Amino acid sequence: MSADLTQFEEKMEKSLNSLQSEFNTIRAGRANPHVLDSIRVDYYGTPTPIQQAANISVPEARIIQIQPWDASLIKEIEKAIMISDLGITPNNDGKVIRLVFPELTEDRRKELAKDVKKKGENAKVAIRNVRRDANDFFKKQNKDNEISDDELKDAEGSVQKLTDDFIKRIDDAIDGKTKEIMTI
Repeated sequence: MSADLTQFEEKMEKSLNSLQSEFNTIRAGRANPHVLDSIRVDYYGTPTPIQQAANISVPEARIIQIQPWDASLIKEIEKAIMISDLGITPNNDGKVIRLVFPELTEDRRKELAKDVKKKGENAKVAIRNVRRDANDFFKKQNKDNEISDDELKDAEGSVQKLTDDFIKRIDDAIDGKTKEIMTI
C-alpha cells in the first residue's frame, strides 16, 4: 500500500493559490484590476465586490477605469476605495472613476518586495504545517498497525518530497513577484 497524499497535496495547493491571490493584490507600478479584489461596495445594503457592480478596464498602463452599471454607485465605490488600503485617490467625471497609479519610488518598491517575502514565508509555514499533519497522520496509522514501519518511512519520504516541491514553487512565485516589483 502506498501512502495517499492527495488530501495533503490539496491543502498545499490551496496555500499556494492563496499566496498567488495575495500577490495579485500587490500593485507593482502598473495598473492591475486585481488590486480591487478585496474591496467591497455597499450595493443596496449588501457588501459586493466592485467587479460585480461595475465594468473594470485598464485603458492605459497606469490607469484603472471603473464604470458602475448603476450611476448612483459612483459615490459608494469612491468611498470604498478611499477607506481601503489601496492608497490611491479616485477621480470621477460623473460617469466613470479613474484610478491613476503613480510610479513607485525606490523605497516603496523595496517595502513591497519585503512584504512579498513575508507573505511567501507565511505560505511556507502553512506548507510545513501540512507536512507535520501528514507525518502525524502516517505515524498514527503506523501506531495503529495499519501500515508497516517501511511504509511509514516511504510515506514520510513522499511527504518531504511533496513539501520540497511546494516550497520551491513558493520561492519561484516570490522571485517572480519581486522581479515584477523591482522592474521600473
